[in-house]
This record gives sequence, C-alpha cells and structure tokens, in this order.
Amino acid sequence: MATLTIRLPDDKHNRLKELAQAKGISINKLIEELSTIALSEFDANTRFKAMAAMGNSEEGLKILDKLDSQL
Repeated sequence: MATLTIRLPDDKHNRLKELAQAKGISINKLIEELSTIALSEFDANTRFKAMAAMGNSEEGLKILDKLDSQL
C-alpha cells in the first residue's frame, strides 16, 4: 500500500474531517472512497470514448443510460 501526502487548505481539510465523521469513517477511508468514485467515472468515460471511436452509437447510448440510472 502506498502513502500519499497532500496539501489542502485548512477549511477544506476541516470540511473533509466533518464529512468523514458524519459517515463514521476515517479521513483516510473517505479519501479512498472518493478516489474510487473518481476512478470509476474516469474508466466509464474512457470506455465510452473507445466505443464512440469505433462508431457504435447504440452501445455508447446504453452506457450513458446505465450511468444516468446510477445517479
């Protein structure tokens, strides 16, 4: 497992701390969850662009529909 050091403004750090406490998890776990969400969005966007490049608009629209239903 890697260690990551980030610099955040104090107010943002405090808000993240409050969010983690509200969810009953550590800040470390919160950042891990947020990272997972960001990577999932990135992967979905990458898959969509790859499918769009192949010219299969029906499959691309299906992915967008699936993403919309998850929001």
